[in-house]
Amino acid sequence: MATVNDPRRGTGDAEQGPAAAATDLHAFAIALRRMNGEINRLVHAFAGDHGLHATDVQALAAILDADAPMTPKRLREHLGLTSGAVTACVDRLERAGHVRRVRESADRRVVHLYYAADARSAARTYFRPLAEATEAARSRFTGEELAVVLRFLAAMNEELGTGADRHR
Repeated sequence: MATVNDPRRGTGDAEQGPAAAATDLHAFAIALRRMNGEINRLVHAFAGDHGLHATDVQALAAILDADAPMTPKRLREHLGLTSGAVTACVDRLERAGHVRRVRESADRRVVHLYYAADARSAARTYFRPLAEATEAARSRFTGEELAVVLRFLAAMNEELGTGADRHR
């Protein structure tokens, strides 16, 4: 059986034409790896410029994207880290001025993590090239096409999340 990296491997789509070849698994794998690499390059540069680890930047994104106030426990579960590693991460982020810890008034044991306003502005500036590239790429597609792309990305995130749960 030929593997993805086997040069003898055919796409399996040659007889179906160029449209099918453009959507085969290998083409998706290449495009996703390349995009992931470019985003990782930006993340590592941001982390280095701010004295952070790449995991710290992942934590910042999780805090920013959370649909409810993030807690250290939820952050630990999201990142798949130990509680000690999350504490060290949050300590670094707080010292660097990127997040603030807020104790819940009703139960002082509950801590919520918030992205600091000044840090959000700095991140927005740093990641502006990513936003501009995203907007330039979006402008090449119709609303209907973008809806399909978003559905695909949501499905990928769902599948990857399910897969990560199986490995924990």
